Amino acid sequence: MKITSARSEAFSAIRKRALVQAGAQATAHIATSVDKTAFLGLDETDLTPAVQGAVKTLLTEIDELRGEVSRLKAKLTEVESLADRDPLTPLLNRRAFVRELGRIRTFSQRYGSPASLVYFDVDGFKSVNDRYGHAAGDACLCAVAERLVSNIRESDIVGRMGGDEFAVILVQADRPTAEAKAQVLAEAIERTPIRFGEWSAPLHISFGVREISSEIDPEALVAEADAAMFIRKREQRGFDPR
Repeated sequence: MKITSARSEAFSAIRKRALVQAGAQATAHIATSVDKTAFLGLDETDLTPAVQGAVKTLLTEIDELRGEVSRLKAKLTEVESLADRDPLTPLLNRRAFVRELGRIRTFSQRYGSPASLVYFDVDGFKSVNDRYGHAAGDACLCAVAERLVSNIRESDIVGRMGGDEFAVILVQADRPTAEAKAQVLAEAIERTPIRFGEWSAPLHISFGVREISSEIDPEALVAEADAAMFIRKREQRGFDPR
């Protein structure tokens, strides 16, 4: 059947409209330096001014939406990062630390690589708060956090477990290696007295060590290291466990 000139023009108009509607999907493949109507398979001169304006408006809106999506993704990443951080110190909070402990446990199981958990407690911390106030107590906790971070490797992980309790994951460290490193960390914390205003006092640290095992879940590992710490506190410091 012969197609008349008028019908051919109608088919051409339909084709153009369909291509314009597909523009939103096609723009994902368009470089910013390329004419943004090229994806239609047409030159700008093939489009009426009204259609050109509509296409450019659509593409501008798509670009703005992409920018908004990128900003929202960045904001979400920031919020997720803040959700993992202790509100006082620059350390991981307990939830994030336990998650990392699970990840290290899986890695150790898969590759046969030892790793250990060390649990720290500041001896007599309650008396600091009671005698000098919570601002002094906060300064004490921040100092402990800074000294832990300054004396571990980048591959190790440190977190604040709550109150005056901290924990460190030592990768590539069996229990004897972790015991030795824990002693080094405790000495690094105790070496310099804490100063806050006119107040100055030495810190005393107790710790417990538990080698990470694939047979024990992360929360149980934390509980066992915590228990080992209180046994050491009672034996060496003479503190009541609770």
